[in-house]
Amino acid sequence: MAELAAATEVYPPPRTLQVWKTLLNWLTFFFQIFSQILRGTPQSCRDLKKNPRRLRLHLPPAVPIAGAEGRVTDAPPLEKLTVVLDLDETLVCAYETLSLPAIIRAQATEAGLRWFELECISSDKEVEGKPKINYVTVFERPGLKEFLKQLSEFADLVLFTAGLEGYARPLVDRIDVENLFSHRLYRPSTISTEYREHVKDLSCITKDLCRVVIVDNNPFSFLLQPLNGIPCIPFSAGQPRDEQLLEVILPLLKHLSQQKDVRPILYERFHMPEWFQKHGIPASRWTTVG
Repeated sequence: MAELAAATEVYPPPRTLQVWKTLLNWLTFFFQIFSQILRGTPQSCRDLKKNPRRLRLHLPPAVPIAGAEGRVTDAPPLEKLTVVLDLDETLVCAYETLSLPAIIRAQATEAGLRWFELECISSDKEVEGKPKINYVTVFERPGLKEFLKQLSEFADLVLFTAGLEGYARPLVDRIDVENLFSHRLYRPSTISTEYREHVKDLSCITKDLCRVVIVDNNPFSFLLQPLNGIPCIPFSAGQPRDEQLLEVILPLLKHLSQQKDVRPILYERFHMPEWFQKHGIPASRWTTVG
């Protein structure tokens, strides 16, 4: 027995036979897989072919809009945004030419600020009863013309100034040579309230205020519709590198142009009703959205 055990240790079963058995098992496994492929599609795929809804459940649900005769149409495009723009200290700043220090004009010119001189009719009368002519120097806010051009591509522009028409009309003619403003409103279009004078009531433009925005350096101008206002930093000739129009206001207006109602976004950004309350002006019915 001991010799037999020793012989077994010295002469183990041939390894070639084990290799062949392993190879045969692998071939049998692959043959089974190949047979399943030949017999047809895997069960999960066959189920999807029989019931394609199982696949569609993974897609976001569509919200079709039924049009005339039951046809499915896309949602109607939004109307153009209406942007109401103030003039003085928002788009330009103006000084009486005789009282403008020469150093301010020189510094603004050196910094590349665009300016021009203007003759405008004053509300005052000469001794003989003739209209008095005033001479003013007007500085354009940096980026003004590009701002108006880009803005007009997606919005209707309305100029609304508390300035007198004799002064504002020739000024706007100079900065809007392409007639991008669809309407121009001057001081007579403003109203007086118990809190402020020269308030700009946007309801004189449209009753639907969902897509109306007013940009003004004086927030009290839009106290009747605080949810439609964008207060901007006042502009002066001492700010030749101001970037408000193109870098701040224009991107915001582009974003608002894609909204069905601008008021919730403007409220979240500026909280103007609360600002007016802090200044002693209570919230009114105009602050209600909807």
